[in-house]
Amino acid sequence: MSIRTLDDLLAEGVSGRRVLVRADLNVPLDKQTGAITDDGRIRAVLPTLGALTEAGAKVIVCSHLGRPKGSPDPQFSLSPVAGRLGELLGAPVHFATDTVGESAQATVAALGDGEVALLENLRFNKGETSKDEAERGAFADQLAAFGDAYVDDAFGAVHRKHASVYDVPARLPHVAGRLVLREVEVLSTLTGNPERPYVVVLGGSKVSDKLAVIEALLPTVDRLLIGGGMCFTFLKAQGHEIGTSLCEEEMVETCRNLLERSEGKIMLPVDVVAADAFAPDAAHDVVPADGIPSHRVGLDIGPETVAGFAAALRGSSADGPANARTIFWNGPMGVFEMAAFANGTRGVAEAIAASDAFSVVGGGDSAAAVRALGLDEKSFGHISTGGGASLEYLEGKTLPGIAALEN
Repeated sequence: MSIRTLDDLLAEGVSGRRVLVRADLNVPLDKQTGAITDDGRIRAVLPTLGALTEAGAKVIVCSHLGRPKGSPDPQFSLSPVAGRLGELLGAPVHFATDTVGESAQATVAALGDGEVALLENLRFNKGETSKDEAERGAFADQLAAFGDAYVDDAFGAVHRKHASVYDVPARLPHVAGRLVLREVEVLSTLTGNPERPYVVVLGGSKVSDKLAVIEALLPTVDRLLIGGGMCFTFLKAQGHEIGTSLCEEEMVETCRNLLERSEGKIMLPVDVVAADAFAPDAAHDVVPADGIPSHRVGLDIGPETVAGFAAALRGSSADGPANARTIFWNGPMGVFEMAAFANGTRGVAEAIAASDAFSVVGGGDSAAAVRALGLDEKSFGHISTGGGASLEYLEGKTLPGIAALEN
C-alpha cells in the first residue's frame, strides 16, 4: 500500500496554505443538555491538527455528526464540538454555521495562518451521502474549493463512499493524517502475521453484524471468545433454552455451522446474568448458560465466564492457548450502560488490559466502554476510533476512503 502521509505534506511546507482536514468528530451528545459525553474522537485528531497549526497552515476541519436527513437539524450541530476542540487545542476554533454557504466561505476567507475553522455538519448537505455521483461530486467540488491540500484523519468514516471521504481526495493533493496512518498500520498487523497466540473477543447484539468478520477470522485465530447479545443465538444453536434473550432466529443454523467448523476455537459463556426485564433496576441473578429461565432475558455474561475468558486471554487456561500475544476486541459483553450488567464488559476489558499481549480495541461501543468504565486507555495497545471501519478492514474489504488516498 502506497499512501502519502502528513509528514510528506509538512515537508513540502504548509505555512499560509489552506488545508482541508476530514476528521471524525461524531461524538455522543447528552439528549437533554446537548453536552459531549465522550470526547475521545476529538482528542484523537489533535496530533494532526496540532502539527498543521504549528507549521502555519490555515486549517479547515469538516466532519459529520449523527444521521441528519440531508438538511440542517439543530440537534446534530457541531457547535458544541467547536467549543471543546478549541479548549483542547488551547486556541479559539472559528465555527461556520453552514457547510459550504456564505458563513463557511466568510469563515475560511478570514482564517489566519495557524488558525482552525470547523464547518457545520457535512450531512446537513444531501450531497455528502448521495449515491448519485453527480450530486456527490458537486458537493465535493464546493468542499475542495476551500483547500489547497486534503488530509483524511477520519478513520471512522473511511468505509463510507461519501463526498468528503471519497470524492474530495480526487480533487486535491491528498495525504493520510496521523490517526488514519496509525489505524492502518495496526490493523494490517492483525491481517498480516500477528504474533501468536492470537485471541479475538467479539460482543455486541447481532451475529449478522459480525458474521463476515467471524468467517474471515476463524481460520486465522487461535481462540474466538463470544459474549454480548450475539452469544444467545449461538447458545440456541447448541439447543439451549435462552428465555426472552436476544436471538436472530434466521442465524441459528449459521451459528450451528460455525460451531461445527470452528474446531473448538469458539468459546461461549457458561453462565449469564438473567433479568426479569430489560431495565437498570430489574431483578436479576446469575444462571447457567444452558438453563436460562423461559421468562428471563440475558443481559450480561456471568462471573464464571469472565474468569474463563480472562484465563484464555492470560494464557492460564488448561485447554486454551498459552500467553496470548495478540488480542482484538470488538463489542461489549453485556448492557454495560446499566451498572448491574456492566461487570462482564469490565472484567473482560480488565483482563485484556492486564495481559502482556498487543491489544487492539475495535472502536465503537468497545472504545466507549473503556472510557465509560474509567479504565486506563494506556493499558491497551491501540484503541481504534472506527468500529465499523475496523471490522470491514479485518474482513478484507476495500475501504473507499483508503482507496481514495492510494490513488
